[in-house]
Amino acid sequence: MIDIALLGLAAFFAGFVDSIVGGGGLVQVPALFSFLPGVVPATLLGTNKFAGIWGTTVAARNYINKVRVRWAMVIPAAAMAFLFAFAGAFAVTHIPPTYLRKALPFILLAVAVYTFKKKEFGANNSPVFSGKKEIQMAMLVGAGVGFYDGFFGPGTGSFFMFLFVRMFGYDFLRASAVAKVLNVACNAAALSWFGFSGHVIWLLGTVMAACGIAGSVIGSHLAIKHGTGFVRKMFLGVVTALICKTSYDAFFK
Repeated sequence: MIDIALLGLAAFFAGFVDSIVGGGGLVQVPALFSFLPGVVPATLLGTNKFAGIWGTTVAARNYINKVRVRWAMVIPAAAMAFLFAFAGAFAVTHIPPTYLRKALPFILLAVAVYTFKKKEFGANNSPVFSGKKEIQMAMLVGAGVGFYDGFFGPGTGSFFMFLFVRMFGYDFLRASAVAKVLNVACNAAALSWFGFSGHVIWLLGTVMAACGIAGSVIGSHLAIKHGTGFVRKMFLGVVTALICKTSYDAFFK
């Protein structure tokens, strides 16, 4: 019971962080591996996806109730994210992500430095694309990051946010809203495979999902209330944590 309570607490904090800028897996995945060392890794990852998707869905709903998103662009992008996340999950069973694992800390470092140096980055909403061009570019981002999520995964939400700010000219709040919807699509693709293959602890996942939803509700409300400046600071904090975590995994494990 103590382990379940601690996993619930980890899920709450993961939901809180993930609802703002992504990166909830930084908390939830290590917690699962720590408390359940005898369980098959695929089952832990499947349980993580099941627990996480509910909080992400609730956060997405909260954002889209307050922040206007263009569904004509978001839906095709989400469809591509789903398909390519599934393709990435299939690919990783044949090609180990060794080189990507070592390159990721440097990619994240570049993202952090760029965001830190450009103080106005993500402060204003000034869309760059419109019409079919925006849809096509969003589908490209959905496909690329979706494949990455299925193939490797860490920082998916943060990459979605960065690209929608950098390429599309969105502010951090609007980019976070779009990122949540695309994250749900990616998680659904992975969960469909894990669930079909029996790699989910449903009861534990349900308890963690409830805690994650609570964290997501609080986190998304704070993001909407405090706006883009708050989200930007959280984004930099999570990306910094991702740099430390992925560097350790790539070079010291």
